Amino acid sequence: MRRITAAVAAGLMTFAGLVAAGAPAQAATPTAEYVALGDSYASGVGAGSYDPASGDCKRSTKNYPHLWAAANPEYTLKDVTCSGATIADVRAEQLSALSASTNLVTLTVGGNDTQFSTVVRTCLTDTESACALATGWMSAVARNQLVGELSGLYKDIKARSPKALILVFGYPQTLSTTGVCSPIELSAKKRADMNGLADALAEGTAKAAVDAGVHFVDMRKQFTGHGACGTDPWVHGVNTSDTTATFHPNAAGHEKGYAAKFISTWG
Repeated sequence: MRRITAAVAAGLMTFAGLVAAGAPAQAATPTAEYVALGDSYASGVGAGSYDPASGDCKRSTKNYPHLWAAANPEYTLKDVTCSGATIADVRAEQLSALSASTNLVTLTVGGNDTQFSTVVRTCLTDTESACALATGWMSAVARNQLVGELSGLYKDIKARSPKALILVFGYPQTLSTTGVCSPIELSAKKRADMNGLADALAEGTAKAAVDAGVHFVDMRKQFTGHGACGTDPWVHGVNTSDTTATFHPNAAGHEKGYAAKFISTWG
């Protein structure tokens, strides 16, 4: 298990000093800062339990940043994630939460830059060929144009928080290859094309992470067998009561998918 303590050694030495001096552990104050950045997959759209103060950003108390912070009380969480955020939005509206004292940063972004919602709508309502065209076009963007844009963002984060451990969480494949999708059925071809876009996003994001010297966390294997329309979905299918949740992780997706991967790998 890779631990993140090296990234926050100074803060944890302070914490250790308090314990050694006889201060009760439960009374200890947080000694490290965690800033969560990103779009709806980070804010927890689909997980429910939204903070009313977050408004249209729909930050859930069940999102993976909150779940990890609850398991690591030595960290103070600043959650500035926001539904609908693009790379430009993160740079313009979220990076101000960072500082030189930030110890940990997580980020999920890029889906909206490949027009995720438009592609989903096309695949749900149009032909197989239209879905293939939309996913193919955006997959090319993810593997090419997006790489430089993401790399630039990661470097900006490093410049603002030079001592922070930066973890970039990717997107899972959203659809099970088997099972019934309701109320709108998706053919095997459409499912494969939509999952192909997730693959392209993962490949482009991983390439950008290597270029910028940050850590990419690939979520595709973690969600294997738990896509929408399957028997144990961690991703919403077509959600008619909350359309924004469609093809977003549900509460189990954040707990058993993102947070479990986060905690098991990084502490």
